[in-house]
Order: sequence, then C-alpha cells, then structure tokens
Amino acid sequence: MASDISIIIPVYNRPAELQELLDSLVPQTENAFDVIVVDDGSTEKSDKVVETFQDQLSIKYFYKENSGPGQSRNYGCEKSQANFFVFFDSDCIIPHGYLTHLKAEINGLQAYGGPDREHPSFTNLQKAISYAMTSLFTTGGIRGNKRSVEKFHPRSFNMGFSREVYEKTGGFAALRFGEDIDLSIRIVGHGFKTLLIPECFVYHKRRTDFKKFFKQVFNSGIARINLYKRHPQSLKLLHFFPAAFVVYQVLSIPHAIYHQQFWVLWPTVIYLLCVLVDATKRAKNPWIGILSVWASLVQLCGYGLGFIKGFVKRIILKQSEFHDFDKTFYD
Repeated sequence: MASDISIIIPVYNRPAELQELLDSLVPQTENAFDVIVVDDGSTEKSDKVVETFQDQLSIKYFYKENSGPGQSRNYGCEKSQANFFVFFDSDCIIPHGYLTHLKAEINGLQAYGGPDREHPSFTNLQKAISYAMTSLFTTGGIRGNKRSVEKFHPRSFNMGFSREVYEKTGGFAALRFGEDIDLSIRIVGHGFKTLLIPECFVYHKRRTDFKKFFKQVFNSGIARINLYKRHPQSLKLLHFFPAAFVVYQVLSIPHAIYHQQFWVLWPTVIYLLCVLVDATKRAKNPWIGILSVWASLVQLCGYGLGFIKGFVKRIILKQSEFHDFDKTFYD
C-alpha cells in the first residue's frame, strides 16, 4: 500500500549527514510516509547507511549517474507512488513533530515550504553562516522568514508539493542552481498556491567552511541572473543589494586610503555593527556575532560578485546559461 507522503532526499558523498537526517525521521510522531534516497552518482555511496534503517523506516535507495539535485528529486518522484512529495537536503535534521504539523495542513495543500533554524549541536561557524543566509540584514529574510520583503518561494532544502503539481509543471528544471526558485515561479504561474508553514522548520547545516560557503553564494548570484532570463518578473530591487555593496567597497576603500577621507567607510562600518549587534543578540554569543559579520561579508561579496559576473556574461555579452565550480558543485 502506498504511503500518503514520500520524503525524497538527493544525496552526494554525504553518508554521515544522511545518517543524521534518517535518524531524525525515525521518531516522527506521524509515520504515514516513506523515504526515497536518490544517490546522485556519489563516489562515497550511502547504500550501507540506508540498509541500517530498513527495519525502522519504509525506505528505498536508488543510485544513478550524476545530474544534479533537481533531476535527482524528479527521479525520486518517478519512483514514488505517493500523492504528495516532501524534499529535504541531506544536510538537514528534522524535528520530531514536523510530519504532524504537515498532516494538519495537507488537505487541499498544493505546495508549501518551511524555514530553517540552527540546531544546538551546530558549530559556531555553522550558526554564523545560518545567520548570514536568513537575516533581514543580508538576504532580506527571503528564506522562509515571516518578515520577508519578497513574496515567499519554497526552497528545496525544505519544501513539498502534490503529484498534480509535479505532473503539471514537470518538476525541477535541469538547472544546477536556482532550480527550486524556478520551480516555485512556475508553480505559481500554473495557478497553484504556495504556503509557508512556519511550524514545518528544519535544522539546516549548510556549508561547513567559508570557502564552500563562498562557492555556494557565488553560484546563487549567477543563478539570479539565469532566473531573470527565464522569468524577467523575478528580479527585484533587493537582489541588486549585494552587487551594490561590492561596487561600493571597490570604490570607497581605495578612495578612503588615497584621499585620507575615511568618512566614506562609515556606511559600511555602521552596517557591519548592526549585523554584529543583531547576530550577537540572536545567538546570545558574542563570538557567533563576530563570525556572523565575516559570514555576512562572504555572503554579500560572493553573491554580489556572482551576480555581476552573471550580468556581464548573460545580459551584456548575451551568453548562454552557466554556473561556476562545477567539479565541486555539492561542496
């Protein structure tokens, strides 16, 4: 008998993180679900991890050639018999009541997304990166925050939709970055409604060092321009902020040094002090506040540089879709 819900998890060379995710699914207070793990061409397979859960979860494991997480999620949908699909990234931990909250909303639900939070076990660096990716000061709170200044679009680390939505939209496009936003836009374009369920949050580890984090946000900046080319209405004034931040630093720092007019740096200093105070207050830890300042700089500069590169190549030079760091995409 098919389950009501299929939880679909694409994974690439992350068996240890998958172990934690599956551990968090075992004690769910609502158990009418199955799990489909799609191994996207890993050199470090997760089949042994999945085997250890065969007696605890209704779970299946599939191994396929590498094609990126979006296509792997589609693959999982094709292997499922459920009428509703839920997607988690492999670096998430799911709180015990997640499925109970989802079941309370699922009747008539077409598509939804949930926010992410920091788990107490996360390192200070992971908490700082989480701040940079969710703060109103850095991303405008667009990643599932009630205070968002942009219309909510579910993100693939924590989202779900019905089989009808999948069949009408065709699922995730063959994009390496921004495939979730692209799908969310198409879901709305087909007349379906998206819902933010704040209670359906996950603990999202994100990247584990600043180098990997930079690569991620750099490609996110490129992806925003790729999305603009597909969906012109998707580009908002907010998305220009990181690029404007980068340009301002490039112009103001040399000017301040050469002309000894350091007052031009005050806007940046005040902004970073606001980040420091806000992050410290939120984390109740001054060291996380300091790390959050650096994480915010990486987030803004990485995204801004990617956005500028995407703008030049796609809009000025009219080149085709692209992304960088292909060999280390999952890093």
